[in-house]
Amino acid sequence: MKFSVKAWSKGGARAGVLQVGGSCCLETPALLLTTRKGLPSFISPDLLSTLPSPDSRLLQFSPLHFAEGISMKTISELGGLHQMLGLKDHVFVAVPRDSIISLPDYQSANRLGASFETPCGRLLMKPKQYMEMISSMKPDIWSTLADEVPAWVSEKRNRASVDRTVRWLDECLTSDLASNTGGAAFGTIVGGSRIDERKRCAEEVAKGNVSGFCIGGFGLGESLDDRPALLRAIIEHLPENKPRQICGLGLPEEILQGVAAGVDLFDSTYVYHLTLGGFALTFASAENKKHDVCDQLTELTGSDGTKINLKATIYRKDTSPIVEDCKCYTCKNHTKAYINHLFNVHEMLAQILLEIHNTHHYLGFFRTIREAIQRGRFEEFHRNFVEARRNYYCGSMMDEVVVMERDGKESAC
Repeated sequence: MKFSVKAWSKGGARAGVLQVGGSCCLETPALLLTTRKGLPSFISPDLLSTLPSPDSRLLQFSPLHFAEGISMKTISELGGLHQMLGLKDHVFVAVPRDSIISLPDYQSANRLGASFETPCGRLLMKPKQYMEMISSMKPDIWSTLADEVPAWVSEKRNRASVDRTVRWLDECLTSDLASNTGGAAFGTIVGGSRIDERKRCAEEVAKGNVSGFCIGGFGLGESLDDRPALLRAIIEHLPENKPRQICGLGLPEEILQGVAAGVDLFDSTYVYHLTLGGFALTFASAENKKHDVCDQLTELTGSDGTKINLKATIYRKDTSPIVEDCKCYTCKNHTKAYINHLFNVHEMLAQILLEIHNTHHYLGFFRTIREAIQRGRFEEFHRNFVEARRNYYCGSMMDEVVVMERDGKESAC
């Protein structure tokens, strides 16, 4: 694996190139597509080719999903996850975290290993067991085992989680199976909402023989306002020539917050949860070239400025595509009315078509971010996006107040 930074913004955001396996070259910041056992929940392998390439080749999976079912020995005999799924040109990134079903207190730990809530129930994972899974699956990138904790745990529990994570880092890297993984190891950084513990963990992990870093423990109850300081405490202790991945940030504003801090890869379940709820992304993307990249955010449409609910009755007779200028398979072939009908009759095709659009659209959002960084205008893009969202919400709230006041006066009359 090779990584190089090609452009910097004034505030610290960076655009780079990540080369994996000699054949796959990816631009960063980039999105890791969330999968269940190696594949997106509603997109089959043949439909993956309809997504922008190579942006869609980064696939994140959790080894925990393979805890029961097909054995590790069978996966190893098949040649690893690439061979088993028939996706030789894709990049698999293993993260020991089930973000889809996780609860705020989803994980605890003891001296032996980490405890996870999985589809098969609660599971205790030891570093040795974890490395056996990694060596059998042979992902391109894998994160070391970590003890992540929510933001509200005690200082003692937080400090213990850092100690365990650093110890498990050494156990994973010095394991006899580490040389048999065939992939690049990313050291996991934890520390909860404590800046001093985040710094300590980052310093210790940076000393290890790792190819990159996986920043964990976010999206577990910390304040949005506290994140910049926590991210700065981590990033300033990491070398610039290695990629940084983060788990737990998924909303567009959160992605921009991570990019501004210097994060390169984002492991997010945002698209999955949108699709499951019937929401379609609609905000302007990089495909719309009619306007400057930093002016596109003035054209935000949808129920909250970024998305619309396709289950709503208003779309029952809407024969337009989800987004007029979108070049995804769904928008080129189907209408809002058809997808609304599929939801009403509970057809899985609704989620399939919607996830294709949402994934395609969010990948376009990342392309827009990279373009803004390369042009030296990321700070302006970030500010415009946040202000547009804030203005939308403030405008909506004012409309509600006006209606309430008007209704109150009418009642009084």
